[in-house]
Amino acid sequence: MASIRDLKKDINYVLGDIIEAVYIVDAANNKPDSAEGSKIVDEAIETFDELIAKVNDRSVENKKAHLKTVREELEKKGKGLIEKLNALS
Repeated sequence: MASIRDLKKDINYVLGDIIEAVYIVDAANNKPDSAEGSKIVDEAIETFDELIAKVNDRSVENKKAHLKTVREELEKKGKGLIEKLNALS
């Protein structure tokens, strides 16, 4: 099982890359600050906040299982955001 630090880095990198990709797609389409792109960025930020809060939750009994579900949730939500990003372009 990866460390908590690695999971936090993964959350940061995945969602940060999605946000960066939104800005790149908006710039390529000559639509800076598009409403659709802003929605994806806002959703990515909300997802980041939720997942980091779950990682930092110290009240869970089985930490290993909890972190595994957080990693699975990151994968699921990341894929959803990428699908929205692909629809944007």
